[in-house]
Amino acid sequence: MGKYDYDLFVIGAGSGGVRAGRLAALSGAKVALAEEHRVGGTCVIRGCVPKKFMVYASEFSNQAAVAEGYGWSASQATFDWKRFLEAKDREIARLSGIYVTNLSNAGAEIVHAKARLADAHTVELEGKGAVTADKILIATGGRPWKPTDFPGAEHIVTSEEAFHLPELPKRVLVAGGGYIAVEFAGIFAGLGVDTTLVYRGPNILRGFDDDVRTHVAEEMKKRGVKIVLGAQHAAIEKTATGYLNRMTSGGDIETDLVMFATGRRPYVEGLGLEAAGVRLNEAGAIAVDKFSKTSVDNIWAVGDVTDRINLTPVAIREGAAFAQTEFYGNPTTFDHDMVASAVFSQPPVGAVGLSEAEARHLHGKVDIYLSRFRPMKTTFYGGDERCLIKLVVDAASQRILGCHVVGPDSPEIIQMAAVALKMGVTKPQWDATCAVHPTLAEELVTMRDKYVPQGAAA
Repeated sequence: MGKYDYDLFVIGAGSGGVRAGRLAALSGAKVALAEEHRVGGTCVIRGCVPKKFMVYASEFSNQAAVAEGYGWSASQATFDWKRFLEAKDREIARLSGIYVTNLSNAGAEIVHAKARLADAHTVELEGKGAVTADKILIATGGRPWKPTDFPGAEHIVTSEEAFHLPELPKRVLVAGGGYIAVEFAGIFAGLGVDTTLVYRGPNILRGFDDDVRTHVAEEMKKRGVKIVLGAQHAAIEKTATGYLNRMTSGGDIETDLVMFATGRRPYVEGLGLEAAGVRLNEAGAIAVDKFSKTSVDNIWAVGDVTDRINLTPVAIREGAAFAQTEFYGNPTTFDHDMVASAVFSQPPVGAVGLSEAEARHLHGKVDIYLSRFRPMKTTFYGGDERCLIKLVVDAASQRILGCHVVGPDSPEIIQMAAVALKMGVTKPQWDATCAVHPTLAEELVTMRDKYVPQGAAA
């Protein structure tokens, strides 16, 4: 028996922790992971995966209308929320089981308990005693944040509760303007719920390109989502018929459900970080270096708990880089530049690289290529859905700095665009690529004229 019980102890069995733990175990190291909920973490259990299933379910109402335009007779289809939840939960259980199987096959031990650090090498497991480890990896992710500073805040639900609602509300207010709020607003609206999205800022999807933000908001309104900007809650009052949302901007909105999606916070509560000497940064996340090492030499952290880029694939790559560095003798870091992202709004968004505003700030003069159009599928039946494709190009070097797509399959499209941008593709190289016709994506390689806003000098 060595000096410690384990070579590696991982706190948190989400995507990043599981990848790191499995790879470390495959190297021959003695590894254990502690998870206080279910193996799979936020993404698999209460995030990306169940949310995508909900997006799929909510899209069928619009697809039914499109089908009529293509000659199909209308059917009296109805949606069974409880049956959907049962099917969703079965699939989540299956996926969680795959994570457990993969860890077990690699030789890693799974401990179902909340873990906290007693010191730099000791982990206390609630109800199960304490263990020691040579190396410790923290991968606890994040948790939804909700306010408590106004009357009635106790009536709020978050995205985590939204996955398990006993019944579908008739009216819902979603507070927030980020991707989670926007996605759930589309989900509820698609499922036939009277949906209002309230955001305190001037436009939704802060951090995305301004043209993308405006376009998505306009298209969401076409699908029935009421968007109220520059407003936030003063109070929530429970009534005999629902909840009365009193807004600081004036005007009351009565709904059956109030969901807040106003951000997530790194999950560091109760981890015993102070006892081990692990430092937090100003944002309350665990501070790490490029190798994901914390302020303590034998403790690392990956994923949302570090608040770098809060995406599942990033956590996986950070976890893999940690394992390569510490258990395979192959010093590896993950490059956080040019990481593509998707918003599964309706319509969806795919983006990689800089927005126009960011590019102008960092690079000065840029060339913009912008196209707004109705996709082929929509024009056939006379629909009014419009897509947006935008390229942001450095004027001097002609390197493409940003690619933004809003429309059907944009998350699929942006994956391949990200490969090119990561390699430093230039606009002439991009244009040399032959289009695939007829597709939405062909617009990416057929834009030749620089965009000049109306009223601006050429």
